Amino acid sequence: MENIRGPDEKELAKKDYLQGMKYKDLAEKYSVSLNTIKSWVKRYGWSEEKKQKGAHKNKKGAPLNNKNAVGHGAPAKNKNAEKHGFFSKYLPEETLVIMEEIETKKPLDILWDQIMIQYAAIVRSQRIMYVTEKEEMIKELKKTKDSWGDKSSSEEREYEFQFAWDRQATFLNAQSRAMGELRSLIKQYDEMLNTNWDIATEEQKLRIQKLKADINKDDNKDKPIEILIKRKGED
Repeated sequence: MENIRGPDEKELAKKDYLQGMKYKDLAEKYSVSLNTIKSWVKRYGWSEEKKQKGAHKNKKGAPLNNKNAVGHGAPAKNKNAEKHGFFSKYLPEETLVIMEEIETKKPLDILWDQIMIQYAAIVRSQRIMYVTEKEEMIKELKKTKDSWGDKSSSEEREYEFQFAWDRQATFLNAQSRAMGELRSLIKQYDEMLNTNWDIATEEQKLRIQKLKADINKDDNKDKPIEILIKRKGED
């Protein structure tokens, strides 16, 4: 549940938000959670007010032949100086929130998220593209065409058929490309991890080892079992 804050404190937070302070900085300054700040912005319409304020500023413009701004940037808290000032005109608030949260993530963690998304997509595709038997056939309506006459009407339907072997071949090609991309991401992670080994966390080091072990375990399931027979008395 959201913490009840004094109206003065919330107004101060609003003022800072309108001046361009980020969600994370607002949460730290007023000792509330990031979700609380997001809730205030959404509930009290701060985002819309911020956009209107920016539009109002843009309409004013500078007087003709004004040289005061030449060689000088916009004030520190001016909307023009905000990192996402340009994007805030076109991107939805939810996207801007995600962008701000991503800013706090380390490159190694962002790369790890890509690995997880790619790996999850590969695993999920097994169910979507599963072929039950070689005689399986999928029939899908591709397009329809209606014809109207004075006394009659007709409808043409065009279907697309996909046989089991074709579906399986398409899936294998797509899976090969996806696995190649996954291997490339893992290689990048390894290289980045080794380059920054001294500052990497234990979690960042251990999770790639676990993933490799899981992938190798899955690969070994399909390999033949090797049986070694020794004579009695042999070491």
